[in-house]
Amino acid sequence: MRRSIPILPSSGLPDAPARAAKGRGTLVAIAHRFEARGRDAESDGWDEPAEALPDLPAAPRTEVREQQVRQMLSRNDSPDIPFELAVNPYRGCEHGCIYCYARPTHAYLDLSPGLDFETRLVAKRNAVEVLERELGARSYLPSPIAVGSVTDAYQPVERELRITRGILELFGRTRQPYTVITKSAGIERDIDLLAEAAAARRAQAALSITTLDPALARILEPRAASPQRRLQAVRRLAEAGVPVTVGIAPVIPFVNDGDIEAIVQAAAEAGAQSVFHIVLRLPWEVAPLFRHWLQTHFPDRAARVMARVQDLHGIDPASRQGDAEHAPRDYAATFGQRFRGQGPWAQLLSQRVARAARRAGLAQRVQALDSSQFVAPRALLQPSLF
Repeated sequence: MRRSIPILPSSGLPDAPARAAKGRGTLVAIAHRFEARGRDAESDGWDEPAEALPDLPAAPRTEVREQQVRQMLSRNDSPDIPFELAVNPYRGCEHGCIYCYARPTHAYLDLSPGLDFETRLVAKRNAVEVLERELGARSYLPSPIAVGSVTDAYQPVERELRITRGILELFGRTRQPYTVITKSAGIERDIDLLAEAAAARRAQAALSITTLDPALARILEPRAASPQRRLQAVRRLAEAGVPVTVGIAPVIPFVNDGDIEAIVQAAAEAGAQSVFHIVLRLPWEVAPLFRHWLQTHFPDRAARVMARVQDLHGIDPASRQGDAEHAPRDYAATFGQRFRGQGPWAQLLSQRVARAARRAGLAQRVQALDSSQFVAPRALLQPSLF
């Protein structure tokens, strides 16, 4: 059964009451694109004055459902993404980042990409067992695996469940190369595994730092580690010999783009080796959720932000406003352009990052990992004849 939080059609979000709750990216259970039934608000003549309306119910506690999965490895053929294989220990993410491009994946569970994405999580309890079987398949060709491509492998539930820890231990036994992508300082717990693999050129870490302003971080990514705590994690990983790259992802015009140079310099001082950036992407249900977030926190600049986002993605002027039947178009998933954007503003952002990286002595490419050391799980079980 669904929660008591109202399920709102995406077309109604920008005009919805501007409500926020500490520790949650959104309070809205937005209807997903596969929703069987639509819901439209209509006055029945009994409306109360706005000041008399009761507050929305408090944001619910996080719920975790365990799942037995049949597959862990997901394959990617996008030319924009620098890895072919990924594993995700969880579905959904408690960090609650309002801009998260992974939010629409919750629609496949018949759950809301809004509030449900950050409060109704799925833990893949048999992840290690299934992944070991996949790595042991005779058809498996060793290639670096990205851990946490559509969830955060070190979100708070990992402290207790330790699924990510089990995956990294498996990678250590099989000498499987990997990259961990996170916004959490929880990665420090596994420095022992990361450092051992990194010494053999089999591991890297990537931490996303979107702003150095803790007040902005609290509303933008409410349950992720603070910016300074993430920088501390960068420093501790680097001191342990783990190559670290820092991602300014996403860059949001007129919200965090002023932090670019400061983030790059802070990353260099913490010991990062490289840096990259990705402009804000708003696929599917993320667009109305982000628009609603802007109206809640930055109503004075919301129109300006969205106009620049549309510029970055080359949206046709005729599609920008939307109409009674169609929502505004805010994103174009064009290969080669969706991460960096297009046009003069995109070029300016790239130039700023490149210039800051050169000044700080950071690369904009990560070093390749070594897949030649891989040992299939079945080989570890078979005693040698000699």
